[in-house]
Formats: sequence, structure tokens, C-alpha cells
Amino acid sequence: MSELSAVAAEAVEIARRLIRIDTSNFGDGSGPGEREAAELVAELLTEVGYDPTIVESEDRRTTVLLRIPGSDPSAPALVVHGHTDVVPANAADWTVPPFEGVLQDGMLWGRGAVDMKDMLGMMLAVARDMKRSNWQPRRDIVLAVFADEEAGGRFGSHWVVDNHPEIFEGATDAISEVGGYSVTVNGRRVYLLQTAEKALRWMRLDAEGTAGHGSLVNHDNAITRIAGAVARIGAYDWPLHLTPTVKTLLDGVADLTGLSYDPEDRASIIPLMRALGPSSAFVEATLATGANPTMLGGGYKANVIPGGGNAAIDMRVIPGDEEAAMATIKGLAGPGIEISEINYDIGLEVPFEGDFVDAMVASITAEDPDAVVLPYMLSAGTDNKALSRLGIRGYGFTPLRLPEHLDFAGMFHGVDERVPVGAMEFGVRALENLLRTA
Repeated sequence: MSELSAVAAEAVEIARRLIRIDTSNFGDGSGPGEREAAELVAELLTEVGYDPTIVESEDRRTTVLLRIPGSDPSAPALVVHGHTDVVPANAADWTVPPFEGVLQDGMLWGRGAVDMKDMLGMMLAVARDMKRSNWQPRRDIVLAVFADEEAGGRFGSHWVVDNHPEIFEGATDAISEVGGYSVTVNGRRVYLLQTAEKALRWMRLDAEGTAGHGSLVNHDNAITRIAGAVARIGAYDWPLHLTPTVKTLLDGVADLTGLSYDPEDRASIIPLMRALGPSSAFVEATLATGANPTMLGGGYKANVIPGGGNAAIDMRVIPGDEEAAMATIKGLAGPGIEISEINYDIGLEVPFEGDFVDAMVASITAEDPDAVVLPYMLSAGTDNKALSRLGIRGYGFTPLRLPEHLDFAGMFHGVDERVPVGAMEFGVRALENLLRTA
């Protein structure tokens, strides 16, 4: 890593150390938790003279919090946050061991390299350099490294907002994952700044029926009922709903490619999606609400009709459409289906304008002058959902300049997750630019 600056090299090494700590979050409390990773974060901050706070919602569900004073006490605080937990990885599917932090082919490989221990490395390296070099951000920086993001934040960001809101006093903006990275559109680098994210609603569907022998006529079959509900929901073609974020993105891609589109015609939009290359699937999912059946259960023997069946649905809703979307789901499910909530969190959308957005754009173009910055909506969710309950505007801003053909979006929760170390060098510089000036 001799070609990297000292701060970038440190960012890569911190990310590598974090990857080597297995923080797999299975969503049922059975994982190892985040304590060791949180202790490393706290150690790295304490080592240079900070005094971070460690909090736990439950045993081993550990979050680290730190407030760094800015040079302008009148300026609102900025939250810079990330999470240490990762989704599980099956080592047999990977080219390299997922929890070894392998450096290979100019890339840092491992579970969390993209989501999101790369950003944690950048955050911590810049914060450490800030302390050692005695430079101050303009605004107070609230550094938050949460537990449990991959299972909805119940033991992480939501718990911290409920129990320690004082740490975020005066904060108006926040930056975190899944935005700020580059794609190539018609030969131009375009950085996708995340200004919106879909609402999340995971649901359980239950059907009851009359149990009986599999050889008999049964007009009250729970498996038939639940299967029909799942088939109708899975096959439903949700109508287009382009929010201001998505329209601005499409307009920007249209300008770059010379393509035109009709906002009421999905077929005319697809060529714009394809122009985004490997990230097209991420963006295409934000054209409308979507609902995918993810689990189906019922029965215990091939010749016995059970008295019940169940399914799970993962619905991601365009912000503001939650009530209408639930009415649609109930209609598709039909009579005899009970719907209960597994997990719910709100959708978000903030304007792609204002001083802070201008500062994020400037921090990128200072390092890549010919770049274009456009907003986009995330089809998944982040800890910005929890912070929004305190009135904090959240953005996805993990600045990375990426090779044109790297399927970076596909690596979120994917196999062989990896990030170019050169992209982290760019990210460190852009993040420092933002913290010095925003």
C-alpha cells in the first residue's frame, strides 16, 4: 500500500482489522454481536486522545459514540455514522475467506468490505488524523458506530435514539452508507448521492383451513389459500411512482445519454436504467413499490392437509405510499389471510439542494473535477431512518471513485465482497474535504 497516503493506508488497515472480527447478524440474536468490533473502534479513538462512550442495548450489542467539537459553535452538528454488523457469509461460496481481510489485486476483500467497514475505516482514519494533526471540522461531528443495522437497528440506532438522544443535540444532517460512489454513464463518472430510501415492511401471512386426509376433497385447504395469496402478491405489477429524487436522476441520465423518456411509461425508462451499468438493478427497484415473497411454510406430511400455512413478504414502499401499499397487499392476499408485522420502518426523502448538499458535491468535484453528482433513492434502508425521528436529514455519502465495470452495487450482501484500495484513498480525501468545509 506504499502508493497510498498515510491516512488512506490507515483507513484500509482499520477496515481490514474490522473485517477480521466476525460480526455476523443473523437477525435472531444468535450471532456473535458487535462488542469486539466496538472495543476496537473505541481503542482506536482513545489511542489518539478522544474519549468515546460505549453503550449496550443488550449483552454484546454494542455501539460507540463520540462528539468532536467544531470550530464554529453556532453551526449545527453533523452526524457521521456507520455500523459494525454484517450479514452472514458462507465461506464455501467465496474465492477468499470472508473474514480474513485479504488484500489482493488492489482490492480489500471480505464480508463488510463494502457494507460497510470500508466507510468505518475512512471515518476513523480521518478522525484520528484530525486529532493528531490538530485540525478542527467547522461543525461539531457526532461520530456514531452502531450495532444491529442489518436487522433493522432495534438494538442499535433506534435504541440509541430512544435512550441517548442528547448525543445528537443540535444535529441537522447525517451521512452514512450506500451513496457517494461512482458509476460510469456514457463515458462520464457520475456519483450517486443517496437522498431517499424506501420504507421497509416485512410481513407474515397466515392462512387457516380444515385439516384432513390428503385423499379427500377439501374446499378449505390452508395451503391452497396461502399459495394463492403468495402467487398474487409475487406477480403483481406495481404502478410507477417517480419521486422528485428519481425524476432528477432520470433527467440527469437523459442529459448525459441523449435519451428521452416518458415518466408514465416504464419501457421508456429502462434504457436509462441500463445506462447506469451494474448499478441499474439498484435504481430500477426505486421506480415503484415492490413486494417479494421470501418464505413459505405449512404442513408436516405429504398425505395430510394441514390446518394452517404461512408465508413472509418483504415489501419496500415508495416514501409516502405506505397506506395505499398496505391496502393493495390486503386486497391481493384475499379473504382468510391474516397479516401481521415482522418489521416496519419509514421511508425517507430529502431535497437535493441546500448548503450541505452543495458541500457534498464540492467535496467530490474537488477530487474529480469532471464528475457529475446526481441523487438517487435506495431501495433498501439505513440507520438514517432512526435519526430522522430526531429531525436529522440523512444522506448516503460514502465517497468512492470506482472502476467502470466493477459491479459494486451487486456486492452489498453478495459473494466476494471487495473494494478497491484506491477508491478508499479518494474517499478519505473527499470525506476530509467535507468535514473541513461543510
